[in-house]
Amino acid sequence: MNYRQLGRTGLQVSPLCLGTMNFGPETSEQDSHRIMDEALGLGVNFFDTADVYGWKQGEGVTEQIIGRWFEANPGKRDQVVLATKVYGKMGDGPNDQRLSAYHIRKACEDSLRRLKTDHIDLYQMHHIDRATPWEEVWQAMEWLVQQGMVLYVGSSNFAGWNIAQANTLAAQRHFMGLVAEQSLYNLNARMVELEVVPACRAFGLGLIPWSPLGGGLLGGALRKASEGRRASERTQQEIEKHRPALEKYEALCGELGHDPADVALAWLLHNPVVTAPIIGPRTSEQLSGSLKALDIQLSEDALKKLDEIWPGPGNQAPEAYAW
Repeated sequence: MNYRQLGRTGLQVSPLCLGTMNFGPETSEQDSHRIMDEALGLGVNFFDTADVYGWKQGEGVTEQIIGRWFEANPGKRDQVVLATKVYGKMGDGPNDQRLSAYHIRKACEDSLRRLKTDHIDLYQMHHIDRATPWEEVWQAMEWLVQQGMVLYVGSSNFAGWNIAQANTLAAQRHFMGLVAEQSLYNLNARMVELEVVPACRAFGLGLIPWSPLGGGLLGGALRKASEGRRASERTQQEIEKHRPALEKYEALCGELGHDPADVALAWLLHNPVVTAPIIGPRTSEQLSGSLKALDIQLSEDALKKLDEIWPGPGNQAPEAYAW
């Protein structure tokens, strides 16, 4: 496993991040524990979760599953770079969500309890909170870092402007600020190339793409449909919407000799701003299959053809739409 630095930090993480959103709702606890065992055994040391995962308000179902795995496997906590998130609604009270200092501190304490650990390696703000001033957010995050409860702070679903504002104000406070941004990014969703990618590059954030396979669209959706595998209604609608592009894409992947899912991951990994796409395997087979992408080196010709099939904005802003 060739590890990568997370943004401008010295922290080494695997080039694929194990996403745990399926743990609980889609994947049983027993299977979730097996997947974490296998991921760590394969060298994947970067695990991502969130307090809201499990989708039972206030329970933190997925964090609890991970916490019980740590408890049952003494020593493995120190082998994992653990990321979780704060922002979502965790109760019925007026301060049980968003990014007030009150909620940040309580949410962190609750996550630590569920995860059965004394620190979070990467604590990510799940969304921008336009109602809370950055002075308050950074005061709360600084306190968590000072107490040793959090090591690094990241963001998720931030705009480029949010990243610039946050890190400029953090620097004024002599605080490290954001070191990673988790964004929707894949061949079919390239809007972040306008401003988020340039902001990450400028401020030294590692980009952690979520939904790298576009909800399954880029994972061989046409081939699977032809094999009789059922897709969700939403995926079926996306297939019909993008059928011409998908036909060209899957044909190109066939020429390259790689599965579409592996090509989609390899395309993200060729971007130097990207640290680790998030993979969300439901099974052990899906986990091991994702590692094939790490051995793919896409040629300039292949990258050009992918751009033709899945055109992005064309450049960063403002050149994408002005001179």
